[in-house]
Amino acid sequence: MTQAAYEKAVNLIDSANSEDPNIEQAEGKEWPKELLYSFRMSNMLERYRNDADHVVKLAVRGQHIQRWQSPRSDYPMDRQGYHKWRSDLYTFHADKVGHIMEQAGFSEEHIERAKKAVAKVGIKSNPDTQLLEDVVGLVFIEHYMLDFAAKHPEYTEQKWIDIIRKTWGKMSGDAHAFVLAGKITLPESLTPVILKAVQA
Repeated sequence: MTQAAYEKAVNLIDSANSEDPNIEQAEGKEWPKELLYSFRMSNMLERYRNDADHVVKLAVRGQHIQRWQSPRSDYPMDRQGYHKWRSDLYTFHADKVGHIMEQAGFSEEHIERAKKAVAKVGIKSNPDTQLLEDVVGLVFIEHYMLDFAAKHPEYTEQKWIDIIRKTWGKMSGDAHAFVLAGKITLPESLTPVILKAVQA
């Protein structure tokens, strides 16, 4: 794994995500949605586990690569359709990241490692997948939970506790400790229910 190969892969992932037609506002400027997400993922990984190797860093950065190309609306709007969409996305993203790593000159072994992490293979048993899942949870809590709440004003406190516990359950003990040590910014209005959910 050379630094040059890693930087080439990062640039290719960023270039792909820069094409996202969906725009979000953050830090006083407009961002392609998935480019912003990838930057937030990489930033969180650096804060949480700055010893991660290039394979994990690329898996984390490319976890949502070109997600807009496989919209939820292409699938039936029921629970089964949702799960099929999510399952197909894991493969879609893993293949995209694998192809980019191949272009950048990574070995087959490293490509397969990254693809397994992106495809969520072996959560709780594959350290790469667990680390990626930790970062997903941390980024969701810090950056996206508040917006999600705004879209669902009908949710009761118990519904929120269930959602938070589901996210929490996918995260490792290290990630739990990271949150409880104040290492991420909790959405202020949701902090009481978050703490109630995770400390019960």
